[in-house]
Amino acid sequence: MKNYIKAHEWNIIEEGFDPHLNKISESIFSLGNGRMGQRANFEETYSGETLLGNYVAGVYYPDKTRVGWWKNGYPEYFAKVLNAANWIGIEVKLGDEVLDLATAEVSDFKRVLNMHAGVLERSFTAKLKSGKTVKVKATRFCSIADDEVGAIRYSITSVDFDGKLTLMPFIDGDVKNQDSNYDEKFWELVADEITGTEAYIKLKTKKTAFEVCTGSNIQLYKNGEQITINPEAVRKEKFVGQTLLVDIKANEEITLIKIAANLSSENYAKESLLKEAKAVIAKATSKGFDTLLKEQTEAWATKWEESDIIIEGDVSAQQAIRFNIFQLFQTYTGKDDRLNIGPKGFTGEKYGGSTYWDTEAYCVPFYLATAPQEVSKNLLVYRHKQLGKAIENAAKLGFKDGAALYPMVTMNGEECHNEWEITFEEIHRNGAIAFAIYNYIRYTGDESYLADFGLEVLIGIARFWKQRVNWSGDKQQYVMLGVTGPNEYENNVNNNWYTNLLATWCMKYATEAAELVKTQQPEKYKSLLETLNFNDQEFTDWADIIEKMYYPEDQEKGIFLQQDGYLDKEQILVKDLPASERPINQKWSWDRILRSPFIKQADVLQGLYFFEENYDLETIRRNFDFYEPRTVHESSLSPCVHSILAAKLNDEARAYEFYLRTARLDLDDYNNDTEDGLHITSMAGTWMSVVEGFAGMRVREGKLHFSPFLPTQWKAFSFTIGFRGATLKINITENGINIKNNNAVDLEIGIKSQYHKLAGNTEIVVNNTELV
Repeated sequence: MKNYIKAHEWNIIEEGFDPHLNKISESIFSLGNGRMGQRANFEETYSGETLLGNYVAGVYYPDKTRVGWWKNGYPEYFAKVLNAANWIGIEVKLGDEVLDLATAEVSDFKRVLNMHAGVLERSFTAKLKSGKTVKVKATRFCSIADDEVGAIRYSITSVDFDGKLTLMPFIDGDVKNQDSNYDEKFWELVADEITGTEAYIKLKTKKTAFEVCTGSNIQLYKNGEQITINPEAVRKEKFVGQTLLVDIKANEEITLIKIAANLSSENYAKESLLKEAKAVIAKATSKGFDTLLKEQTEAWATKWEESDIIIEGDVSAQQAIRFNIFQLFQTYTGKDDRLNIGPKGFTGEKYGGSTYWDTEAYCVPFYLATAPQEVSKNLLVYRHKQLGKAIENAAKLGFKDGAALYPMVTMNGEECHNEWEITFEEIHRNGAIAFAIYNYIRYTGDESYLADFGLEVLIGIARFWKQRVNWSGDKQQYVMLGVTGPNEYENNVNNNWYTNLLATWCMKYATEAAELVKTQQPEKYKSLLETLNFNDQEFTDWADIIEKMYYPEDQEKGIFLQQDGYLDKEQILVKDLPASERPINQKWSWDRILRSPFIKQADVLQGLYFFEENYDLETIRRNFDFYEPRTVHESSLSPCVHSILAAKLNDEARAYEFYLRTARLDLDDYNNDTEDGLHITSMAGTWMSVVEGFAGMRVREGKLHFSPFLPTQWKAFSFTIGFRGATLKINITENGINIKNNNAVDLEIGIKSQYHKLAGNTEIVVNNTELV
């Protein structure tokens, strides 16, 4: 675990430059706006270890897979969000020497990510080998007010020399992904143009033929006064730049303003990309850096009004929760239903930037409560648009009659994950997508979604589960063979309790949804079933499976079993593992992991979290107490579920322990993998740990419920949520809970076991003495 980030309520602060931590910091200080993003690479040359990363949402490449041998049903490619043109580059020369922090003597280094404004600042003093010394201050942001625009203000002050300063702002499209399977470069040049202070490069991806035009405009200032420039054009392979030569004296400051834009053929006709990029640059340049910064700050202020969590008395926890919220909104804004949330967002290349089931299970709850309803709806519509591909994916594996298997990993709806135990077996992802539909309707009350989009998806998923189970003559029950649950440390198991439970729940919910649509919109219902070639016998088949499904359990221990035979494993506990052998995914052979009882992330507990209303507290407690000591939490998605369940069980110590594990996972580099990028989807789990865990927020029968407790480390905490037209501010202190309704919408709120009327534009206060 690293501990070099300074504690601050609103800022992420790094003081001092340690090259060994640089790739970690590049992840932590990443910027994004939902449409594009970048790692916190330096603007100037850096010859040390770095992972260069600039990304444009929705633009990907189908990299050829690397597998030992081919199996029927394997995807032919692994889709990857591409490392795109590097627009932030500014080469700096003092005389003939290049400014490079890998070779210079660096002092007074400070990097600050201002989360309230969405701005990254970096300052340092660098002494070159010749003895020339400069001070640098760089400020940059990716605008969420105009999500095609980024801006940089780069200031250099001479400390002790007079001479020539050469600046070369550039756009470099000759880049490649670190995770390229065959070291292939994925971009081809279409066109470039350099005219005065403007430069543009238009690139096209191989195979997929996406086109992206990246442009920039530069301005130069000396001691705050703009100076006229006539830059010299520089062209290299897939590279455009401009050279500026400036006389500088000791204590003079030279400032370069670089305003850039990324435009994609996803949003513009290819033939007009360059023209549109020029228009965006012209508009942004006319505003100027200061106005763009002001718009950025105001836009982020609005975001924070909708989503902030305030923690009193614990700066470390406050910093962590805001960091998680900040990175989620940098990754996804919900403006485009063609986009989704990659596990690393715009902060790295691991997992290819593709969509996983993490979105439905972890991110949907966050956006439901913290953003306009359309944002979470767009995440569901994304999957509806890919239903046809899901049916094709199932067909490739031998399923028929409209059965839909959503991919484990995807960009366009096709499966593009190439590990067989996950591609073919980790089918619980289908259930997470169905649950997200249920969760969205439960929270918003938007039942019309079923007729418009949801029922069609639910039927496709139910059809898959019906074909995936088989009848066991021995057990005289339905079983499901050869699956992998969320716990990827057990592959190819029979009757994973969580997967079996999800399968029957999906069929049950699809039946209920069909009845609702039939009642509310009979003509649309009839038309939909005709389109799907559906008949009522399918309901009968589903009901039979629901009634007769087999679920492994141990009645003596009173627990549900991970899968058949789980108790045959040697029951070692995590506490008995030497620290030198963890994490086991880095220290053990895969064979040893598969034979061990250790759990990467919750299976049974994930099911109890989803469907907690179906189980009494003692059942949840028995399973929690059995499985938590066997869980190594080597998935970033694991601690938050444990935190929420521990809070429900009034186990405040463990609830807080797991919250800290998930909240500072990246800031403290718990798993020694932050350098690969941040764990964006698990960050939503951090929010869930506070709101669903400590505040105990649930939706039951269309009403909000809270069952709060205050961690002993905190003086109070508060948060804002939107719910069915109301904006609520919830404040939890050692004395009780206060809920303020900031809209003219009347609600009824459950607190512990009692209901309270909350009229529009009023508030209620319930003291601990009143809580039952």
